[in-house]
Amino acid sequence: MNDHVRYEVRDHVAVVTLDRAEALNAFTDQMESGLIECLDAADADDTVRAVVLTGAGRAFCAGMDLTDGADTFRAWRTSPQAPPGTRFDVPGEELPMRRDGGGRVVLRIFTALKPVIAAINGPAVGVGITMTLPCDIRILADGARVGFPFARLGLVPESCSSWFLARVVGPQRALEWLLTGRVFDAAEALASGLVRSTHPAGEVLPVALGLATEIAERAAPVSAALTRQLVWRMLTAEHPAAAHEAETQLLNTRGMSADAAEGIAAFLAKRAARFTDRVSRDLPPLPPGPGLPPAGDRHVRA
Repeated sequence: MNDHVRYEVRDHVAVVTLDRAEALNAFTDQMESGLIECLDAADADDTVRAVVLTGAGRAFCAGMDLTDGADTFRAWRTSPQAPPGTRFDVPGEELPMRRDGGGRVVLRIFTALKPVIAAINGPAVGVGITMTLPCDIRILADGARVGFPFARLGLVPESCSSWFLARVVGPQRALEWLLTGRVFDAAEALASGLVRSTHPAGEVLPVALGLATEIAERAAPVSAALTRQLVWRMLTAEHPAAAHEAETQLLNTRGMSADAAEGIAAFLAKRAARFTDRVSRDLPPLPPGPGLPPAGDRHVRA
């Protein structure tokens, strides 16, 4: 998509690679735009049934690019490379304000129509770990270090992590990590439920690709899109009746689909199913969550 992000499709799996190995894949304006473009491309391509996000070289992402030192945020707020529509003026502010770029990426992953797996192949700090929080599954290198150092830098959580992190690991552990800002090891990340499993660095991407391939080969694409949206949106539902209402609607409509007929016939015949419904054509709408468009809306907010 640009020289900071690489995109390729392998056997129905889109592999999105942060591609600044020489800088430990530090996050940039170009990376922000490239990641959103990759997710748009994956959603628009019916041959893609899952997405894997990983990093080039020995790191996943070392966080925001801090090469401007103490002037980092002044340079960021005034950057000529800021994506269109992300900068705005506020009365009383000397500099223009900017939407958090990691937050834009995270919101785009959150509204993705394909399952997203993070293959965290090395160190992941700051936005390097917060950008993975809306991924459906996280796989971590067993030698990787992880951290949320914002308070130690005089900053605050970003990339919607004040919403996601407590939902992933619980508020007590989230606040411990955010308030201390300490960097911790893969064993702690695993014990806290931040990641699904840990593996030697060279095995992280193959494990993630294996999971993605299993999803691509066995899950009906429309059902996979609806399932991930149901789970994420129900995190903020006030009552399980909201899930009952949404699931009732979708069970009735999907139950009459060609995919359901094929899936049940394949199960009874003990053969692999051949699903024909496509996300671009057959995705029914979901009731919108707070501040979100329906799942079938192509103009998702990023």
